[in-house]
Amino acid sequence: MKSWVFAATLLSGIAASALAEENQIAASSGVDQKFTSQDVFDLEYADTPRISHDGRYVLYTRRSNDIMTDRTRGALWLAALDGSSNRLLQSDASGGEWSPSGDRIAFTDTDDQGRSAVFIRWMDSGQVERVAAMTGGISDLAWSPDGQWLAFTSRVEADTAPLAKAPKKPEGAKWAEPFKFIDHARYRRDGQGFIDVAFSHVFVVPASGGTPRQLTTGDFDHDGPLAWTRDGRAILTSSNRNEGWELETVEGDIWEVAVTGGVMRQVTSTGGSESAPVISPDGTSVAFVCQPNVKRPVWQVDLCVTQLGGGGLRNLTQSLDREVSDIRWAGGQIYFSYDDRGSRKVARVSPSGGAIETLLEGLGGTSLGRPYLSGTYDVSAKGALAWTQGRSDRPADIFAQSGNRTRQLTQLNEDLLAHRQLGEVHRITYASSHDGTEIEGWYVTPPGFDPAKKYPLLLEIHGGPHLSYGPHFSAELQRYAAEGYVVFYDNHRGSTGYGEAFGLLLEGKYSSPDDAADHLSGVDAMIAKGFIDENNLFVTGGSAGGIATAYLVGLTDRFKAAVAAKPIINWLSKPLSADSYISQIRHQFPAPPWEDPMHYWQRSPLSLVGNVTTPTMLMTGELDQRTPISESEQFYQALKLRGIDTALVRVPGSYHGIASRASRLIAKVDNILAWFARYRVPGEQAEDGPQ
Repeated sequence: MKSWVFAATLLSGIAASALAEENQIAASSGVDQKFTSQDVFDLEYADTPRISHDGRYVLYTRRSNDIMTDRTRGALWLAALDGSSNRLLQSDASGGEWSPSGDRIAFTDTDDQGRSAVFIRWMDSGQVERVAAMTGGISDLAWSPDGQWLAFTSRVEADTAPLAKAPKKPEGAKWAEPFKFIDHARYRRDGQGFIDVAFSHVFVVPASGGTPRQLTTGDFDHDGPLAWTRDGRAILTSSNRNEGWELETVEGDIWEVAVTGGVMRQVTSTGGSESAPVISPDGTSVAFVCQPNVKRPVWQVDLCVTQLGGGGLRNLTQSLDREVSDIRWAGGQIYFSYDDRGSRKVARVSPSGGAIETLLEGLGGTSLGRPYLSGTYDVSAKGALAWTQGRSDRPADIFAQSGNRTRQLTQLNEDLLAHRQLGEVHRITYASSHDGTEIEGWYVTPPGFDPAKKYPLLLEIHGGPHLSYGPHFSAELQRYAAEGYVVFYDNHRGSTGYGEAFGLLLEGKYSSPDDAADHLSGVDAMIAKGFIDENNLFVTGGSAGGIATAYLVGLTDRFKAAVAAKPIINWLSKPLSADSYISQIRHQFPAPPWEDPMHYWQRSPLSLVGNVTTPTMLMTGELDQRTPISESEQFYQALKLRGIDTALVRVPGSYHGIASRASRLIAKVDNILAWFARYRVPGEQAEDGPQ
């Protein structure tokens, strides 16, 4: 048997040249074509809507891919809620926030020295001014009620000293880099690698510009979103300021910090985590996200409210068996979003409690690669709503609801996708062979689908594992469908949006024959439809989906080939070599690995590697801190020793998000398709469809 190690860009470069030629031919003929790799660069989506205080406009970020820099760029656009206008406000900007009077917007960007900076744009003149710049980044912008100040969070390096003092270096000498002394528990972070000791603190700066002033102190993180009290004298933030906080997981309280003097007062003190504070319009109460710290992989996340001065704590969503987020307060009601069976919804509830009213559903479209639940919204003081919503064949656009009228305000991808033949998304439910639990899933049929023919099936497993897919646009799945695959994906046990009990079905079983049965039962349900070629079954997944893929091929030889992207292969090695070790060991396992090593081994795909006969490719970022590439190398080398066809794709310069840039998303899919093509056998569809 043969084995290959691919460069992550080799096949995509060849494919891109061929596809560019195909695009030119199709364009000249005027015929709609299938979705290609090159099309990924032309996709756009809307994000972070913010309604103006007069309720007439919605400010939003329009995100697009720059093919020359291979980066996602943002621009601020302004759309009228009545649909009468939609225009560019500011290029190279994102995350705009309205001033209280609506005369300005604040946004973040990098300045000419490469620092993260806050800028102000005046709405009447269009003049833009830099307010402040920080080397530690800027997040969580919040205007003071009078519009005179801006608050934000920024990371500040702590005072550290080397353990040993180095001798004096002669002038002009070139020595090796000095040793770095680490004594903190949280010393690495995916996306950043090994990090210097730094803490997130709250700052204020005059909106007219000036020197930012740090309000919080200490070796603690202070997180946003931030909320100003109505008198403008204090700011609410969330923080875990307990001794030994580094080794705690779901812990934190709401704190009030005075704008003058930085005096802090603790607002909440219940066990678990209270975060994301939002103050009521009358300034007397604060709503926030509340959750317990339990030694389980999933738990209830609720909306709570309390008096700002203390007392009267109420849980408003205890009856809703779903996780809440994105709290807003408007018109005497508290709004929030929650995920429910593959759909993100917006609801509201009275601060005094009572019935929960669901107002919107189908938010999404801001996750371009795979069909994860996503989407954001905003609500005005008078109850007008704006939100991001896509379709199964479109990424996110801006929608708005005012009174009884709902409008779609943007159509960002019609210039491209209206001229592409896309796969169609269909819903399916079935019973798991493990215990009869109902599993919800979806499948994408290729363009020109004919149910009388047989098609290869590609099973795509989501990450998390406590996340969810839905019937949303996915560039990756559309590419698979364009190449003639029926793509099947499910929300297996442990997925969010189906209640706490469903999530806990995966407790202590990540991965296991239980969730494997959910996937295989879905494959059987697809075969029963009559249009799947049983001799051409393929499987892939990333992160938690990668471990599920690697575990699955240790249980069955039904698949012709597999691709495990950024997987966990050995649970005995992974928890103590990744950035997520503190939370993962506490919430995912019954004990540390040295106390119960056999439990960790039973969950490991490496324990089943002796059974594997399926050709399996591994794909991981070289800088991955969440599922280090050493995990992929263990499976690759074990399969090599056993003589099983395998390949290892290393993604240079990439952390865990190997598809975070357009070219990498293209390379990921093209390499997966090329690997599957090596093992795809001729069938009825192979003669007529794409190869």
